[in-house]
Amino acid sequence: MKNTIAPTFSELLAKARFDQAIDISIPLDFEGLNPNAYYADAPKEEVIRMGSFVGSVIEGGAVNYTKVSLTPHGNGTHTECYGHISKNPDATIDMANKFLFKAFLVEVETQKQGDDQLITLADLQVALGDNKPEALIVKSLPNGNDKLTKAYSGLNPPYTEAGIGAWLAEIGIIHWVVDLPSVDREEDGGLLANHHGFWRYPDATRVDALITELAFVPEGAKVGWYVLQWSVCRWKTDAAPSRLILYPTF
Repeated sequence: MKNTIAPTFSELLAKARFDQAIDISIPLDFEGLNPNAYYADAPKEEVIRMGSFVGSVIEGGAVNYTKVSLTPHGNGTHTECYGHISKNPDATIDMANKFLFKAFLVEVETQKQGDDQLITLADLQVALGDNKPEALIVKSLPNGNDKLTKAYSGLNPPYTEAGIGAWLAEIGIIHWVVDLPSVDREEDGGLLANHHGFWRYPDATRVDALITELAFVPEGAKVGWYVLQWSVCRWKTDAAPSRLILYPTF
């Protein structure tokens, strides 16, 4: 695709094909398999029972009434704010106030470096070219449906090379979306270089910047410009489950 300067949001909206929405979030299946990272317990949905009341229509109740438990960072598609690495109790995902973005989707093959498999800064720079989106969606290659249910814990899964986060902050990306368990190495001694670099924490914190991990981009989604619609649970936590919808503009 030919490189281009960023179109205006109005220009993208005018071209957006709202009848061709592409969901790039992973559904949680409380009775089946889900992706798993960082040794998180599987998400659970439990029927609530109180005396003669049972919260299950199948079991004879009038309504379904259940309790759900999950670990956002490890159970599926989730979005993080800088509170993920901050002591500030007010740094929560509830602060977010932007839900539509000029977005660009790239495909980048992971490269083997020693025991690691990662997306390199050089490859990402080539893939993005001169395009200047607000949100960058990175589809890592290979891109199989196994990402929908893969157990990543303890396997040193693919990640992004240190320095990418700082570079994305420099060029103005405010929402970084990846289909990996984390933008940083599974075990890096707590360095979290890309998290710190992207949020510029703690010296010049970008409080509105967001990172979404464990997304999934289906094969039908082509490289190029999209309108990204993002929604998230309104939790006062550093991260929460999220849903991301792409509307193609070509």
